Amino acid sequence: MASGVMVSDDVIKVFNDMKVRHQLSPEEAKKRKKAVVFCLSEDKKMIILEPGKEILQGDVGCNVDDPYKAFVKMLPRNDCRYALYDALYETKETKKEDLVFVFWAPEEASLKSKMIYASSKDAIKKRFPGIKHEWQTNTFEDINDPCNLAEKLGGSTVISLEGKTLKS
Repeated sequence: MASGVMVSDDVIKVFNDMKVRHQLSPEEAKKRKKAVVFCLSEDKKMIILEPGKEILQGDVGCNVDDPYKAFVKMLPRNDCRYALYDALYETKETKKEDLVFVFWAPEEASLKSKMIYASSKDAIKKRFPGIKHEWQTNTFEDINDPCNLAEKLGGSTVISLEGKTLKS
């Protein structure tokens, strides 16, 4: 079921900026988004950037020690959201960086919110071509554990996330 919800141009621009990994000056690199959260507009007709819900690469190490934990804290306890997280991880063979599309639908969210976010998910996914990893999660217990994200990124081959070794 499609909801008829549109995706704002700002959301598409953020995705394109996060997806393209070209040589950036150190100043440009600091402004690159590490994580961003999207929500529905008040009238429920548009997927927009949620104001103040982003982490920049320049924040990592300065204002943000653990970008993944900071990302999880940006998600509301009782409402749905979409998000992009730029995961830096290491497998037994190589270091990688991939975008993860997250559909956050907590158990505490209202049925109405879950329905409109679920029916609008295809609208945003269609505007994000090339996303390799998608994660729908429903509990803080699940999303809080970085091992669950590592599972989405490559399972047992992932040995570290954001420079932190994962427990096996």
